[in-house]
Amino acid sequence: MKLRALVVEDEWAARNYLVELLQASGAAEVIGAVATIDGARQALEAAPGAAGIDVAFVDVELAGSRRDAEGLELVRAHARRPGAPLFVLATAFREHAIEAFDLGVVDYLLKPFSEERVERCLERLRARRSASEAAPAGSPRLVARRKRALVFLRLDEVWAFEAAERLAYVHTTRGRFEVDLSLAAIEASIGRGLLRVHRSWLVNAEHVQELEGAGSETELRVGSADAAAALRVPVARERAQAVREALVGNATGLRPR
Repeated sequence: MKLRALVVEDEWAARNYLVELLQASGAAEVIGAVATIDGARQALEAAPGAAGIDVAFVDVELAGSRRDAEGLELVRAHARRPGAPLFVLATAFREHAIEAFDLGVVDYLLKPFSEERVERCLERLRARRSASEAAPAGSPRLVARRKRALVFLRLDEVWAFEAAERLAYVHTTRGRFEVDLSLAAIEASIGRGLLRVHRSWLVNAEHVQELEGAGSETELRVGSADAAAALRVPVARERAQAVREALVGNATGLRPR
């Protein structure tokens, strides 16, 4: 089955060329091509799940953006939502590659695009989708450590992951345990329910109780409904707006600004 693709690119020539390369590959069907950040948001929110978009090719700098690198912010806000597509950054900017892969993008295409490079990208996308479809049924479990014991955790028990003192920890309903994976590996393997809120923190969005403050003072209360027992997680200043949008975008009850 062909990959259903969305192209988000504000340069007319680059957008049309990428669409042509994808269509000519025979491996993808372009179901949308937009030039602005607002158009991208509308496309992603209008076509969730299996009936919508399999992969979005997103430029870093887009027309209508209110700040630099808003294409990257778009990926950050949508990549962890249920039913989100896979993401590829297609851009002229090399400097965002590390952060992009940290967010879980599948590939990073640099302009000018080439037929060979796009085909390699599509191979990666097909491999990722095949691996996802071949995953065994049932909820995966996480293995953590408590001294000499192995602790088996359901993912719905997980509040957050923390990197500290060259180690990684998982905070859960049963306490804090050590894990052997890096945060980047956890992000790539566990799935889309996690929010990267800080270079040292991944949070399970389902367990976020409160968002407090703004900018450099933003903090999440995660886990317990009891404020005294809850986990307090800092939100990096550069991620605060995207974290807020991701949490609010998956909830109802707040009056739009």
